[in-house]
Amino acid sequence: MDKIHLLRTRREKLLASGSEIRKQISALVDESSFVELDAYSFSHNDFYGEDAQGEGVVTGYATIDDTPVYIVAQNVKVLSGGVSMANCKKIVKCLDKAAQSGYPVIYLLDSMGVQVGEGVNVLEGMAEVLACAVDLKGEITQITVALGKVYGSFALLCANADYNFMLPASCVSYASPLVISATSGKNVASDEVGGAKSSKYNDLTTFSVESLDAVKENIVKIFSILPAFSQVIEDTEDDLNRVSANLNDNVCHKCLISAVFDDGKCLEMNKDFCPEVVTAIGRIGGISVATLIFAGEEKGVELNLNNVTKIKDFVYFANENGLPLVTFVNTVGIKADLETSNSPILMEVCHLIGALRQSVGLSVVYGKAIGLGYTLFASKSMGANYVYAFANSEVALFSGANASAHFGEVREDKLDEFAQKYAEENADPINAAKNGYVDNVIEPQFVRAYVISALQMLVR
Repeated sequence: MDKIHLLRTRREKLLASGSEIRKQISALVDESSFVELDAYSFSHNDFYGEDAQGEGVVTGYATIDDTPVYIVAQNVKVLSGGVSMANCKKIVKCLDKAAQSGYPVIYLLDSMGVQVGEGVNVLEGMAEVLACAVDLKGEITQITVALGKVYGSFALLCANADYNFMLPASCVSYASPLVISATSGKNVASDEVGGAKSSKYNDLTTFSVESLDAVKENIVKIFSILPAFSQVIEDTEDDLNRVSANLNDNVCHKCLISAVFDDGKCLEMNKDFCPEVVTAIGRIGGISVATLIFAGEEKGVELNLNNVTKIKDFVYFANENGLPLVTFVNTVGIKADLETSNSPILMEVCHLIGALRQSVGLSVVYGKAIGLGYTLFASKSMGANYVYAFANSEVALFSGANASAHFGEVREDKLDEFAQKYAEENADPINAAKNGYVDNVIEPQFVRAYVISALQMLVR
């Protein structure tokens, strides 16, 4: 028997069954860099009466912009990408190799769920995969790309990942839209269940992109920022003392990004979920940082369960990746309404405190730092190594007219007068500076230089 000819025949059959997913892998990685592992691992599915060529998942290693990565790619063309016990064993084997090397794992997911006929075996297999993935959280970088439908337990891989990319055809949900439609008694579109429209309701979508080319572009940006894959400090051609005179007249969160970051650019994450809180990574003065920016404009951001959860997860992310946290503060504390009061927000705030206590970084009060908003995000005791405040910012126990409610009976026609007096005499950041809580009160236009100088003292 001509074993070489037999091998080629088997290889051609295997490539034919996975031609589409291999094209998608090739679009993501450096040219000709993908090396497949366990290509001939497959089992027979008695329920369907056919072999699962390649076990419905392609694994291997490659490079992206010369950075080594491991690849786990579900092949939806084999039994609808259905998950099997053998499938799970193959994935875990790849994850073990990634753990040994410390290189990132990229999952390309596209599956309708489990293979029918596997029974409890596949549940045990999925438990093994999920346990392995969670154990690797914070140890290696995990990136998921939802190529299409990701239904069932493997949707948890997207939730566990450091970054989850959603494409136009993506739908990530524990239950399929058909099941949800049946149980809810109404037709529900897939994009409303786990697609683009659902991004504002959950924290799953790190990046919403149009193509695999955009996925690769963003992964390259991530690798160029994270200390695990690049230098913590790199040279920058952007002036370290660049002045943004417009900030003295008008300050907004977008203006701050342009003013502070090198070339005015950063990579925003989870953009659609709680957009009043911007979470991003980038470089400031050539230094890799994670940044938290409260938008809210003049009113300041009110904290609720969702945005506190987003903040908490991001602070943990910054800590795990060794990124100093630069926080631009404009928050008035917890929202005072019944829905927020009856939510688990106090528990989440306590978890957030745990994350903040482990972080290294600085805070810039550019808007309001009121009550718990100051305590969490601008106080030295909570973990801010350096604190700056814009001259026109507000640092106080209470805010505006609301303060009058805490000082006994005040005539209604005197509320505005009282609020103005309180703002001028007590909310001026100079008072916090007098007591050493704020390191410096600065002109907004010079913020980039101050932030860079503090980062240079924190990062070596």
